[in-house]
Amino acid sequence: MAMNNYTSVVEFVLQGFSGDPVFQAFFLAFFFLFYILALAGNTLIIMAISLNPSLHTPMYFFLANLALLDIVCTSTVLPKLLEGLMGKGSYISYKGCMTQLFFLTWFLGAELLLLTAMAYDRYVAICRPLHYSMLMSRSVCVLLAGSVWVISAISTSVHTGLMAQLNFCGPNQIRHFLCEIPTLLLLSCSPTTLNNIMIVIADVYFGVVNFLLTMISYSFIIASILRIRSAEGKRRAFSTCSAHLVVVTLYYSTVIYTYVQPGSGSSLENGKVVALLYTAVSPTLNPLIYSLRNKDVKVALRKVFPCVC
Repeated sequence: MAMNNYTSVVEFVLQGFSGDPVFQAFFLAFFFLFYILALAGNTLIIMAISLNPSLHTPMYFFLANLALLDIVCTSTVLPKLLEGLMGKGSYISYKGCMTQLFFLTWFLGAELLLLTAMAYDRYVAICRPLHYSMLMSRSVCVLLAGSVWVISAISTSVHTGLMAQLNFCGPNQIRHFLCEIPTLLLLSCSPTTLNNIMIVIADVYFGVVNFLLTMISYSFIIASILRIRSAEGKRRAFSTCSAHLVVVTLYYSTVIYTYVQPGSGSSLENGKVVALLYTAVSPTLNPLIYSLRNKDVKVALRKVFPCVC
């Protein structure tokens, strides 16, 4: 038994990408490279921001939080995936599956909320620059970042708690390489109506509401940029926002695609590719998109690692 007296499944079987040894080796090298790059890139960003007082601003404070989220998010999924690709088995215990579900849902939700906070920061910086120091004070930034982590933790606690109440009588093969709410619901032999309702509520809040808030912020930002007379001023203002818009579009589209149909099994193969985008590709690219192309961060990295940079 696992976690309650009604659960007959004590472990799940995660579905990989291919049974062919050649493809297995390719995927192993591919995902290992992505994992190392994600860890290295995001760690460098955190170190550069932490060790350079000139980067102790709201924008880089949120970037450091984003880098930390990317590290823990990809570390929740990729080590287990790499273990399966190395031929050590694709099994995960019931408790291990619930643990992965809890942390993955927590970090994904927190990242969606953090993107909204970052959009608000850019809105204040560009549309209300004279009030920026007051509206984005240290205490406000800490409150926003803390709320991001706490709100998402409460949400994932509800989802994981509801999932733990379900009975899993078999089969135990998850049609995915990770433990996620939609795929686990397909295996339950208990009614999942309440779970699906809570997923819809979470989708509306984390996906729709926060996406709309982000888009509203950027509508004001774009309107302010268009009122700037100099071409150089417009370019500089837009350059601070374009990277964030790219990541917002990619991240929201992939997460919403995964959770918008919680009981559907028709698109699970595509769901694997989509999941890779936000668990492997996005954490790897975010340092490049957001920071490594940023002049201030490059200068900070040269100060921290003069021999490398």
